Amino acid sequence: MIRFLGLCLLAAACASPTPSIRVSEGRPAMGTVLEIEIAARDEAAARAALARCFERVAELERLFTRFDPESALSRLNQAAGRGPRSVDPALARILADSREYASLTRGSFDVTVGPLVALWWEAGRRGSAPSADELAVARARVGSDGIELAANAPRAGLARAGMSVDLGGIAKGWALDRVAEILAAEGVTSAFASFGGSSFLALGTPPRESGWRVLLRDAGGGFAGVVHLRDRSLSASGSLGQSIEIAGRAYGHVIDPRSGEPLVRAAQAAVVAPTGALAEALSKALLVLGEDEGIALLEDLPGVEGFVIDASGRTRRTEGWDRAVDFADRSGDAFRSFVHPGL
Repeated sequence: MIRFLGLCLLAAACASPTPSIRVSEGRPAMGTVLEIEIAARDEAAARAALARCFERVAELERLFTRFDPESALSRLNQAAGRGPRSVDPALARILADSREYASLTRGSFDVTVGPLVALWWEAGRRGSAPSADELAVARARVGSDGIELAANAPRAGLARAGMSVDLGGIAKGWALDRVAEILAAEGVTSAFASFGGSSFLALGTPPRESGWRVLLRDAGGGFAGVVHLRDRSLSASGSLGQSIEIAGRAYGHVIDPRSGEPLVRAAQAAVVAPTGALAEALSKALLVLGEDEGIALLEDLPGVEGFVIDASGRTRRTEGWDRAVDFADRSGDAFRSFVHPGL
């Protein structure tokens, strides 16, 4: 059975050799669609586990959204420069993780990029690039060193007035980590989740298979190859997936927090990691740092592998990428048989 899961990737699993219940459901979440499939023997228990997963993700969306002025994240941003305040434990936890990933990625991933996101969104709306002064003001408000956290209580703040956090680059993967916790607590050992076709969670394997198969897109909208996931998370990020045009030039939605500039070169990155949040942070960092520095960073991290392809089809990958995900690139028979069964 082959199913498309989102716009960018595709997953598939073969039938079980023994009677098994396959339960799946998809619901809107965080501006996209979350799809979860469980291989189980008790349909009622599987559906109950699915319901708990979707309920938790909905709770997290209400906390992390920037589009509700009353959300926990919006209230944090509104109070920037006023000192730490009590926050929901989940918000404190994702902020702590995000601050750690900013340090890990040498500042190439930073959730305090909110002022730059707002600046470039406004630039796209008016059709002219930000001035040097506007860019300097926004950059001065960016930096995860300004995330203030209490050591023993769920309290958080933003040190400088005008700072704002945007969790769009990590929230889906972080939410999938919470889904993994729920499924593990329910005794689920075989499951697959796709969040918007860009963030993936694989628990165990589908029956009679070595892993959950995911078809990666390339930077030009075609296919790069097939990966096999088992007890790992995957994040795929494109530099120009959501772009704005100013004076005939495309600017991507991924912004380098260090320079304040959006990426303008088409590339697609994929990272597998032990957690969804880490995979998301590193896939953005791989795009921002570029092939050489980005791959070198991933090589130093245990349990992490990465792959990047540009618009010309040129690829770079970590040394262990092919082995870790049993990668079949688009030139091989394994890729063609998966995309075009029977050919």
